[in-house]
Amino acid sequence: MGSPPEITLRSGSVNGAAASVVAVVLAAGEDGPVFDATARRAGSDLGVELDRLVESESLRGDAGSVLAVPLTGADRLVTRLLVVGVGAGEPRDWRTAGAAVARRAGTSARLAVIAQPAPAGLRAFAEGVTLGSYRVSGLLERVGQPGRPANGGTRSDARDAPGPDADAAGLDADAGGGASTPTGGSLREVVVVTDLAADPAALAALGAARAVALGVYIARDLVNTPSLVKSPEWLADRAVRIAAAAGLTATVLGPKELAEQGFGGLQAVGQGSPRLPRLVRISYDGPTAPAATQGRPAAGHRVLVGKGITFDSGGLSLKPAVSMIGMKTDMSGAAAVLGTMTALPALGVPGRVTGLLCIAENMIGGSAMRPGDVITCWGGTTVEVLNTDAEGRLVLADGLAYAAGELGADVIVDLATLTGAIAVALGRRTAGLFSSDDDLAAELAAAADTAGERVWRLPLTEDYRPAIDSPVADLANIGRALDVGGGSITAALFLREFAGKLPWAHLDIAGTARSESDDGEISRGGTGWGVRTLLSWLAAGATAPADASAQTG
Repeated sequence: MGSPPEITLRSGSVNGAAASVVAVVLAAGEDGPVFDATARRAGSDLGVELDRLVESESLRGDAGSVLAVPLTGADRLVTRLLVVGVGAGEPRDWRTAGAAVARRAGTSARLAVIAQPAPAGLRAFAEGVTLGSYRVSGLLERVGQPGRPANGGTRSDARDAPGPDADAAGLDADAGGGASTPTGGSLREVVVVTDLAADPAALAALGAARAVALGVYIARDLVNTPSLVKSPEWLADRAVRIAAAAGLTATVLGPKELAEQGFGGLQAVGQGSPRLPRLVRISYDGPTAPAATQGRPAAGHRVLVGKGITFDSGGLSLKPAVSMIGMKTDMSGAAAVLGTMTALPALGVPGRVTGLLCIAENMIGGSAMRPGDVITCWGGTTVEVLNTDAEGRLVLADGLAYAAGELGADVIVDLATLTGAIAVALGRRTAGLFSSDDDLAAELAAAADTAGERVWRLPLTEDYRPAIDSPVADLANIGRALDVGGGSITAALFLREFAGKLPWAHLDIAGTARSESDDGEISRGGTGWGVRTLLSWLAAGATAPADASAQTG
């Protein structure tokens, strides 16, 4: 069972690191690539002329570039030297370098890195190493081989068949701040040889990096789990266990509670599946938040809402076969919220944060939601269903309205693999950001940049709002009234209706939640996108507008 590499700091020289692979860093200086003094000492100790390598290999020190140099000799402990580019030495460069060196180190049991980053660079480097070490291989062994539901029955045996037994289905919580036991690569240990080995700021940076990376691992593992295993019940159970191991409290609303309390969106989306929906509420109460920042009060209660569609067939508005292939990842928003919540205690994030996981399976069947149905979401808003494949916004509608009307939220942020249109507009490495509040949007954009993720704000175009009017309900779940296009915008406008007048932001992660290849710290499969951005935002002590009631909704 894999786990992320352990990263430690030590002072001294390469000779005391006891590693089979040693990495030195090469910066892209203004006057050409440059090694620092510690790298030069390591090169000398290993008998390698670093300057000659730069010249013969035309090295430039670009962030993430890696040159592997085999070292021969029967008595050598060190068998490979890696020359790793760190670009201009910004945190993003160190993060890219960390992921690159983790991938190139490969099967090494122990890697020594000779480097002198500042604490911010060290944190980014450690995040890159850990995230770049993630591998999906071995996941099925940890979650249980899919093939039949629990107790050897068939899927039609019960209305709420849970899939393989939850106790046997992996993602066990461990002592790492509530993290699942992650699927890691074969790199076991990384020793950073640095003059900052005893620096409290450096040690804190290392701890923060691990907490963030483990949150991403949790999200990736859950997203990559096959849907035959990952029923709504299974995912809710995993969330409760992982949250409890992190010291958080979690409660689950099952089918009976959802019906009694009026969660019509979740019920409608999930009614076509024998595996019924769930709503998971995870609560965190951190240290007292700072009073005011730049004349604005502390954020108060921040609520994160995640779309958790464990498989999306499209319902009766059936997807083409090719479009269903990646639909086990349609719960990436909920996974990101869970990964974020589990890291909060380890990071000591101030204030109160609640995570809501809106979990359902969107399937066809005789009891499935139909085009033309009118449903009532939590809080009483009615919605005409024109397309059953626009289901994510229906479960989010329940979550947003519940956060605003019942939980006493001061700020709401939702994440969802909501629209294919966002990937067309922004591609696979940039998420769409919509917000009713300029300050909140700016905070999230800055947090994403700091975290190494990327967002682009898109407009809530008021001219498009009439497109989601309905003659038989308060709203329609897709645009029909006007041929305006802009599917991501009309979807965001729909969600805004349920956040009331609170500061609210929506992150459309349909493009960024999954990847077809390894790319820097991004892994093939589920990426865990959003965990780093949300943690960066929450840890920064994000603030709410001075008069939230004056915000338009």
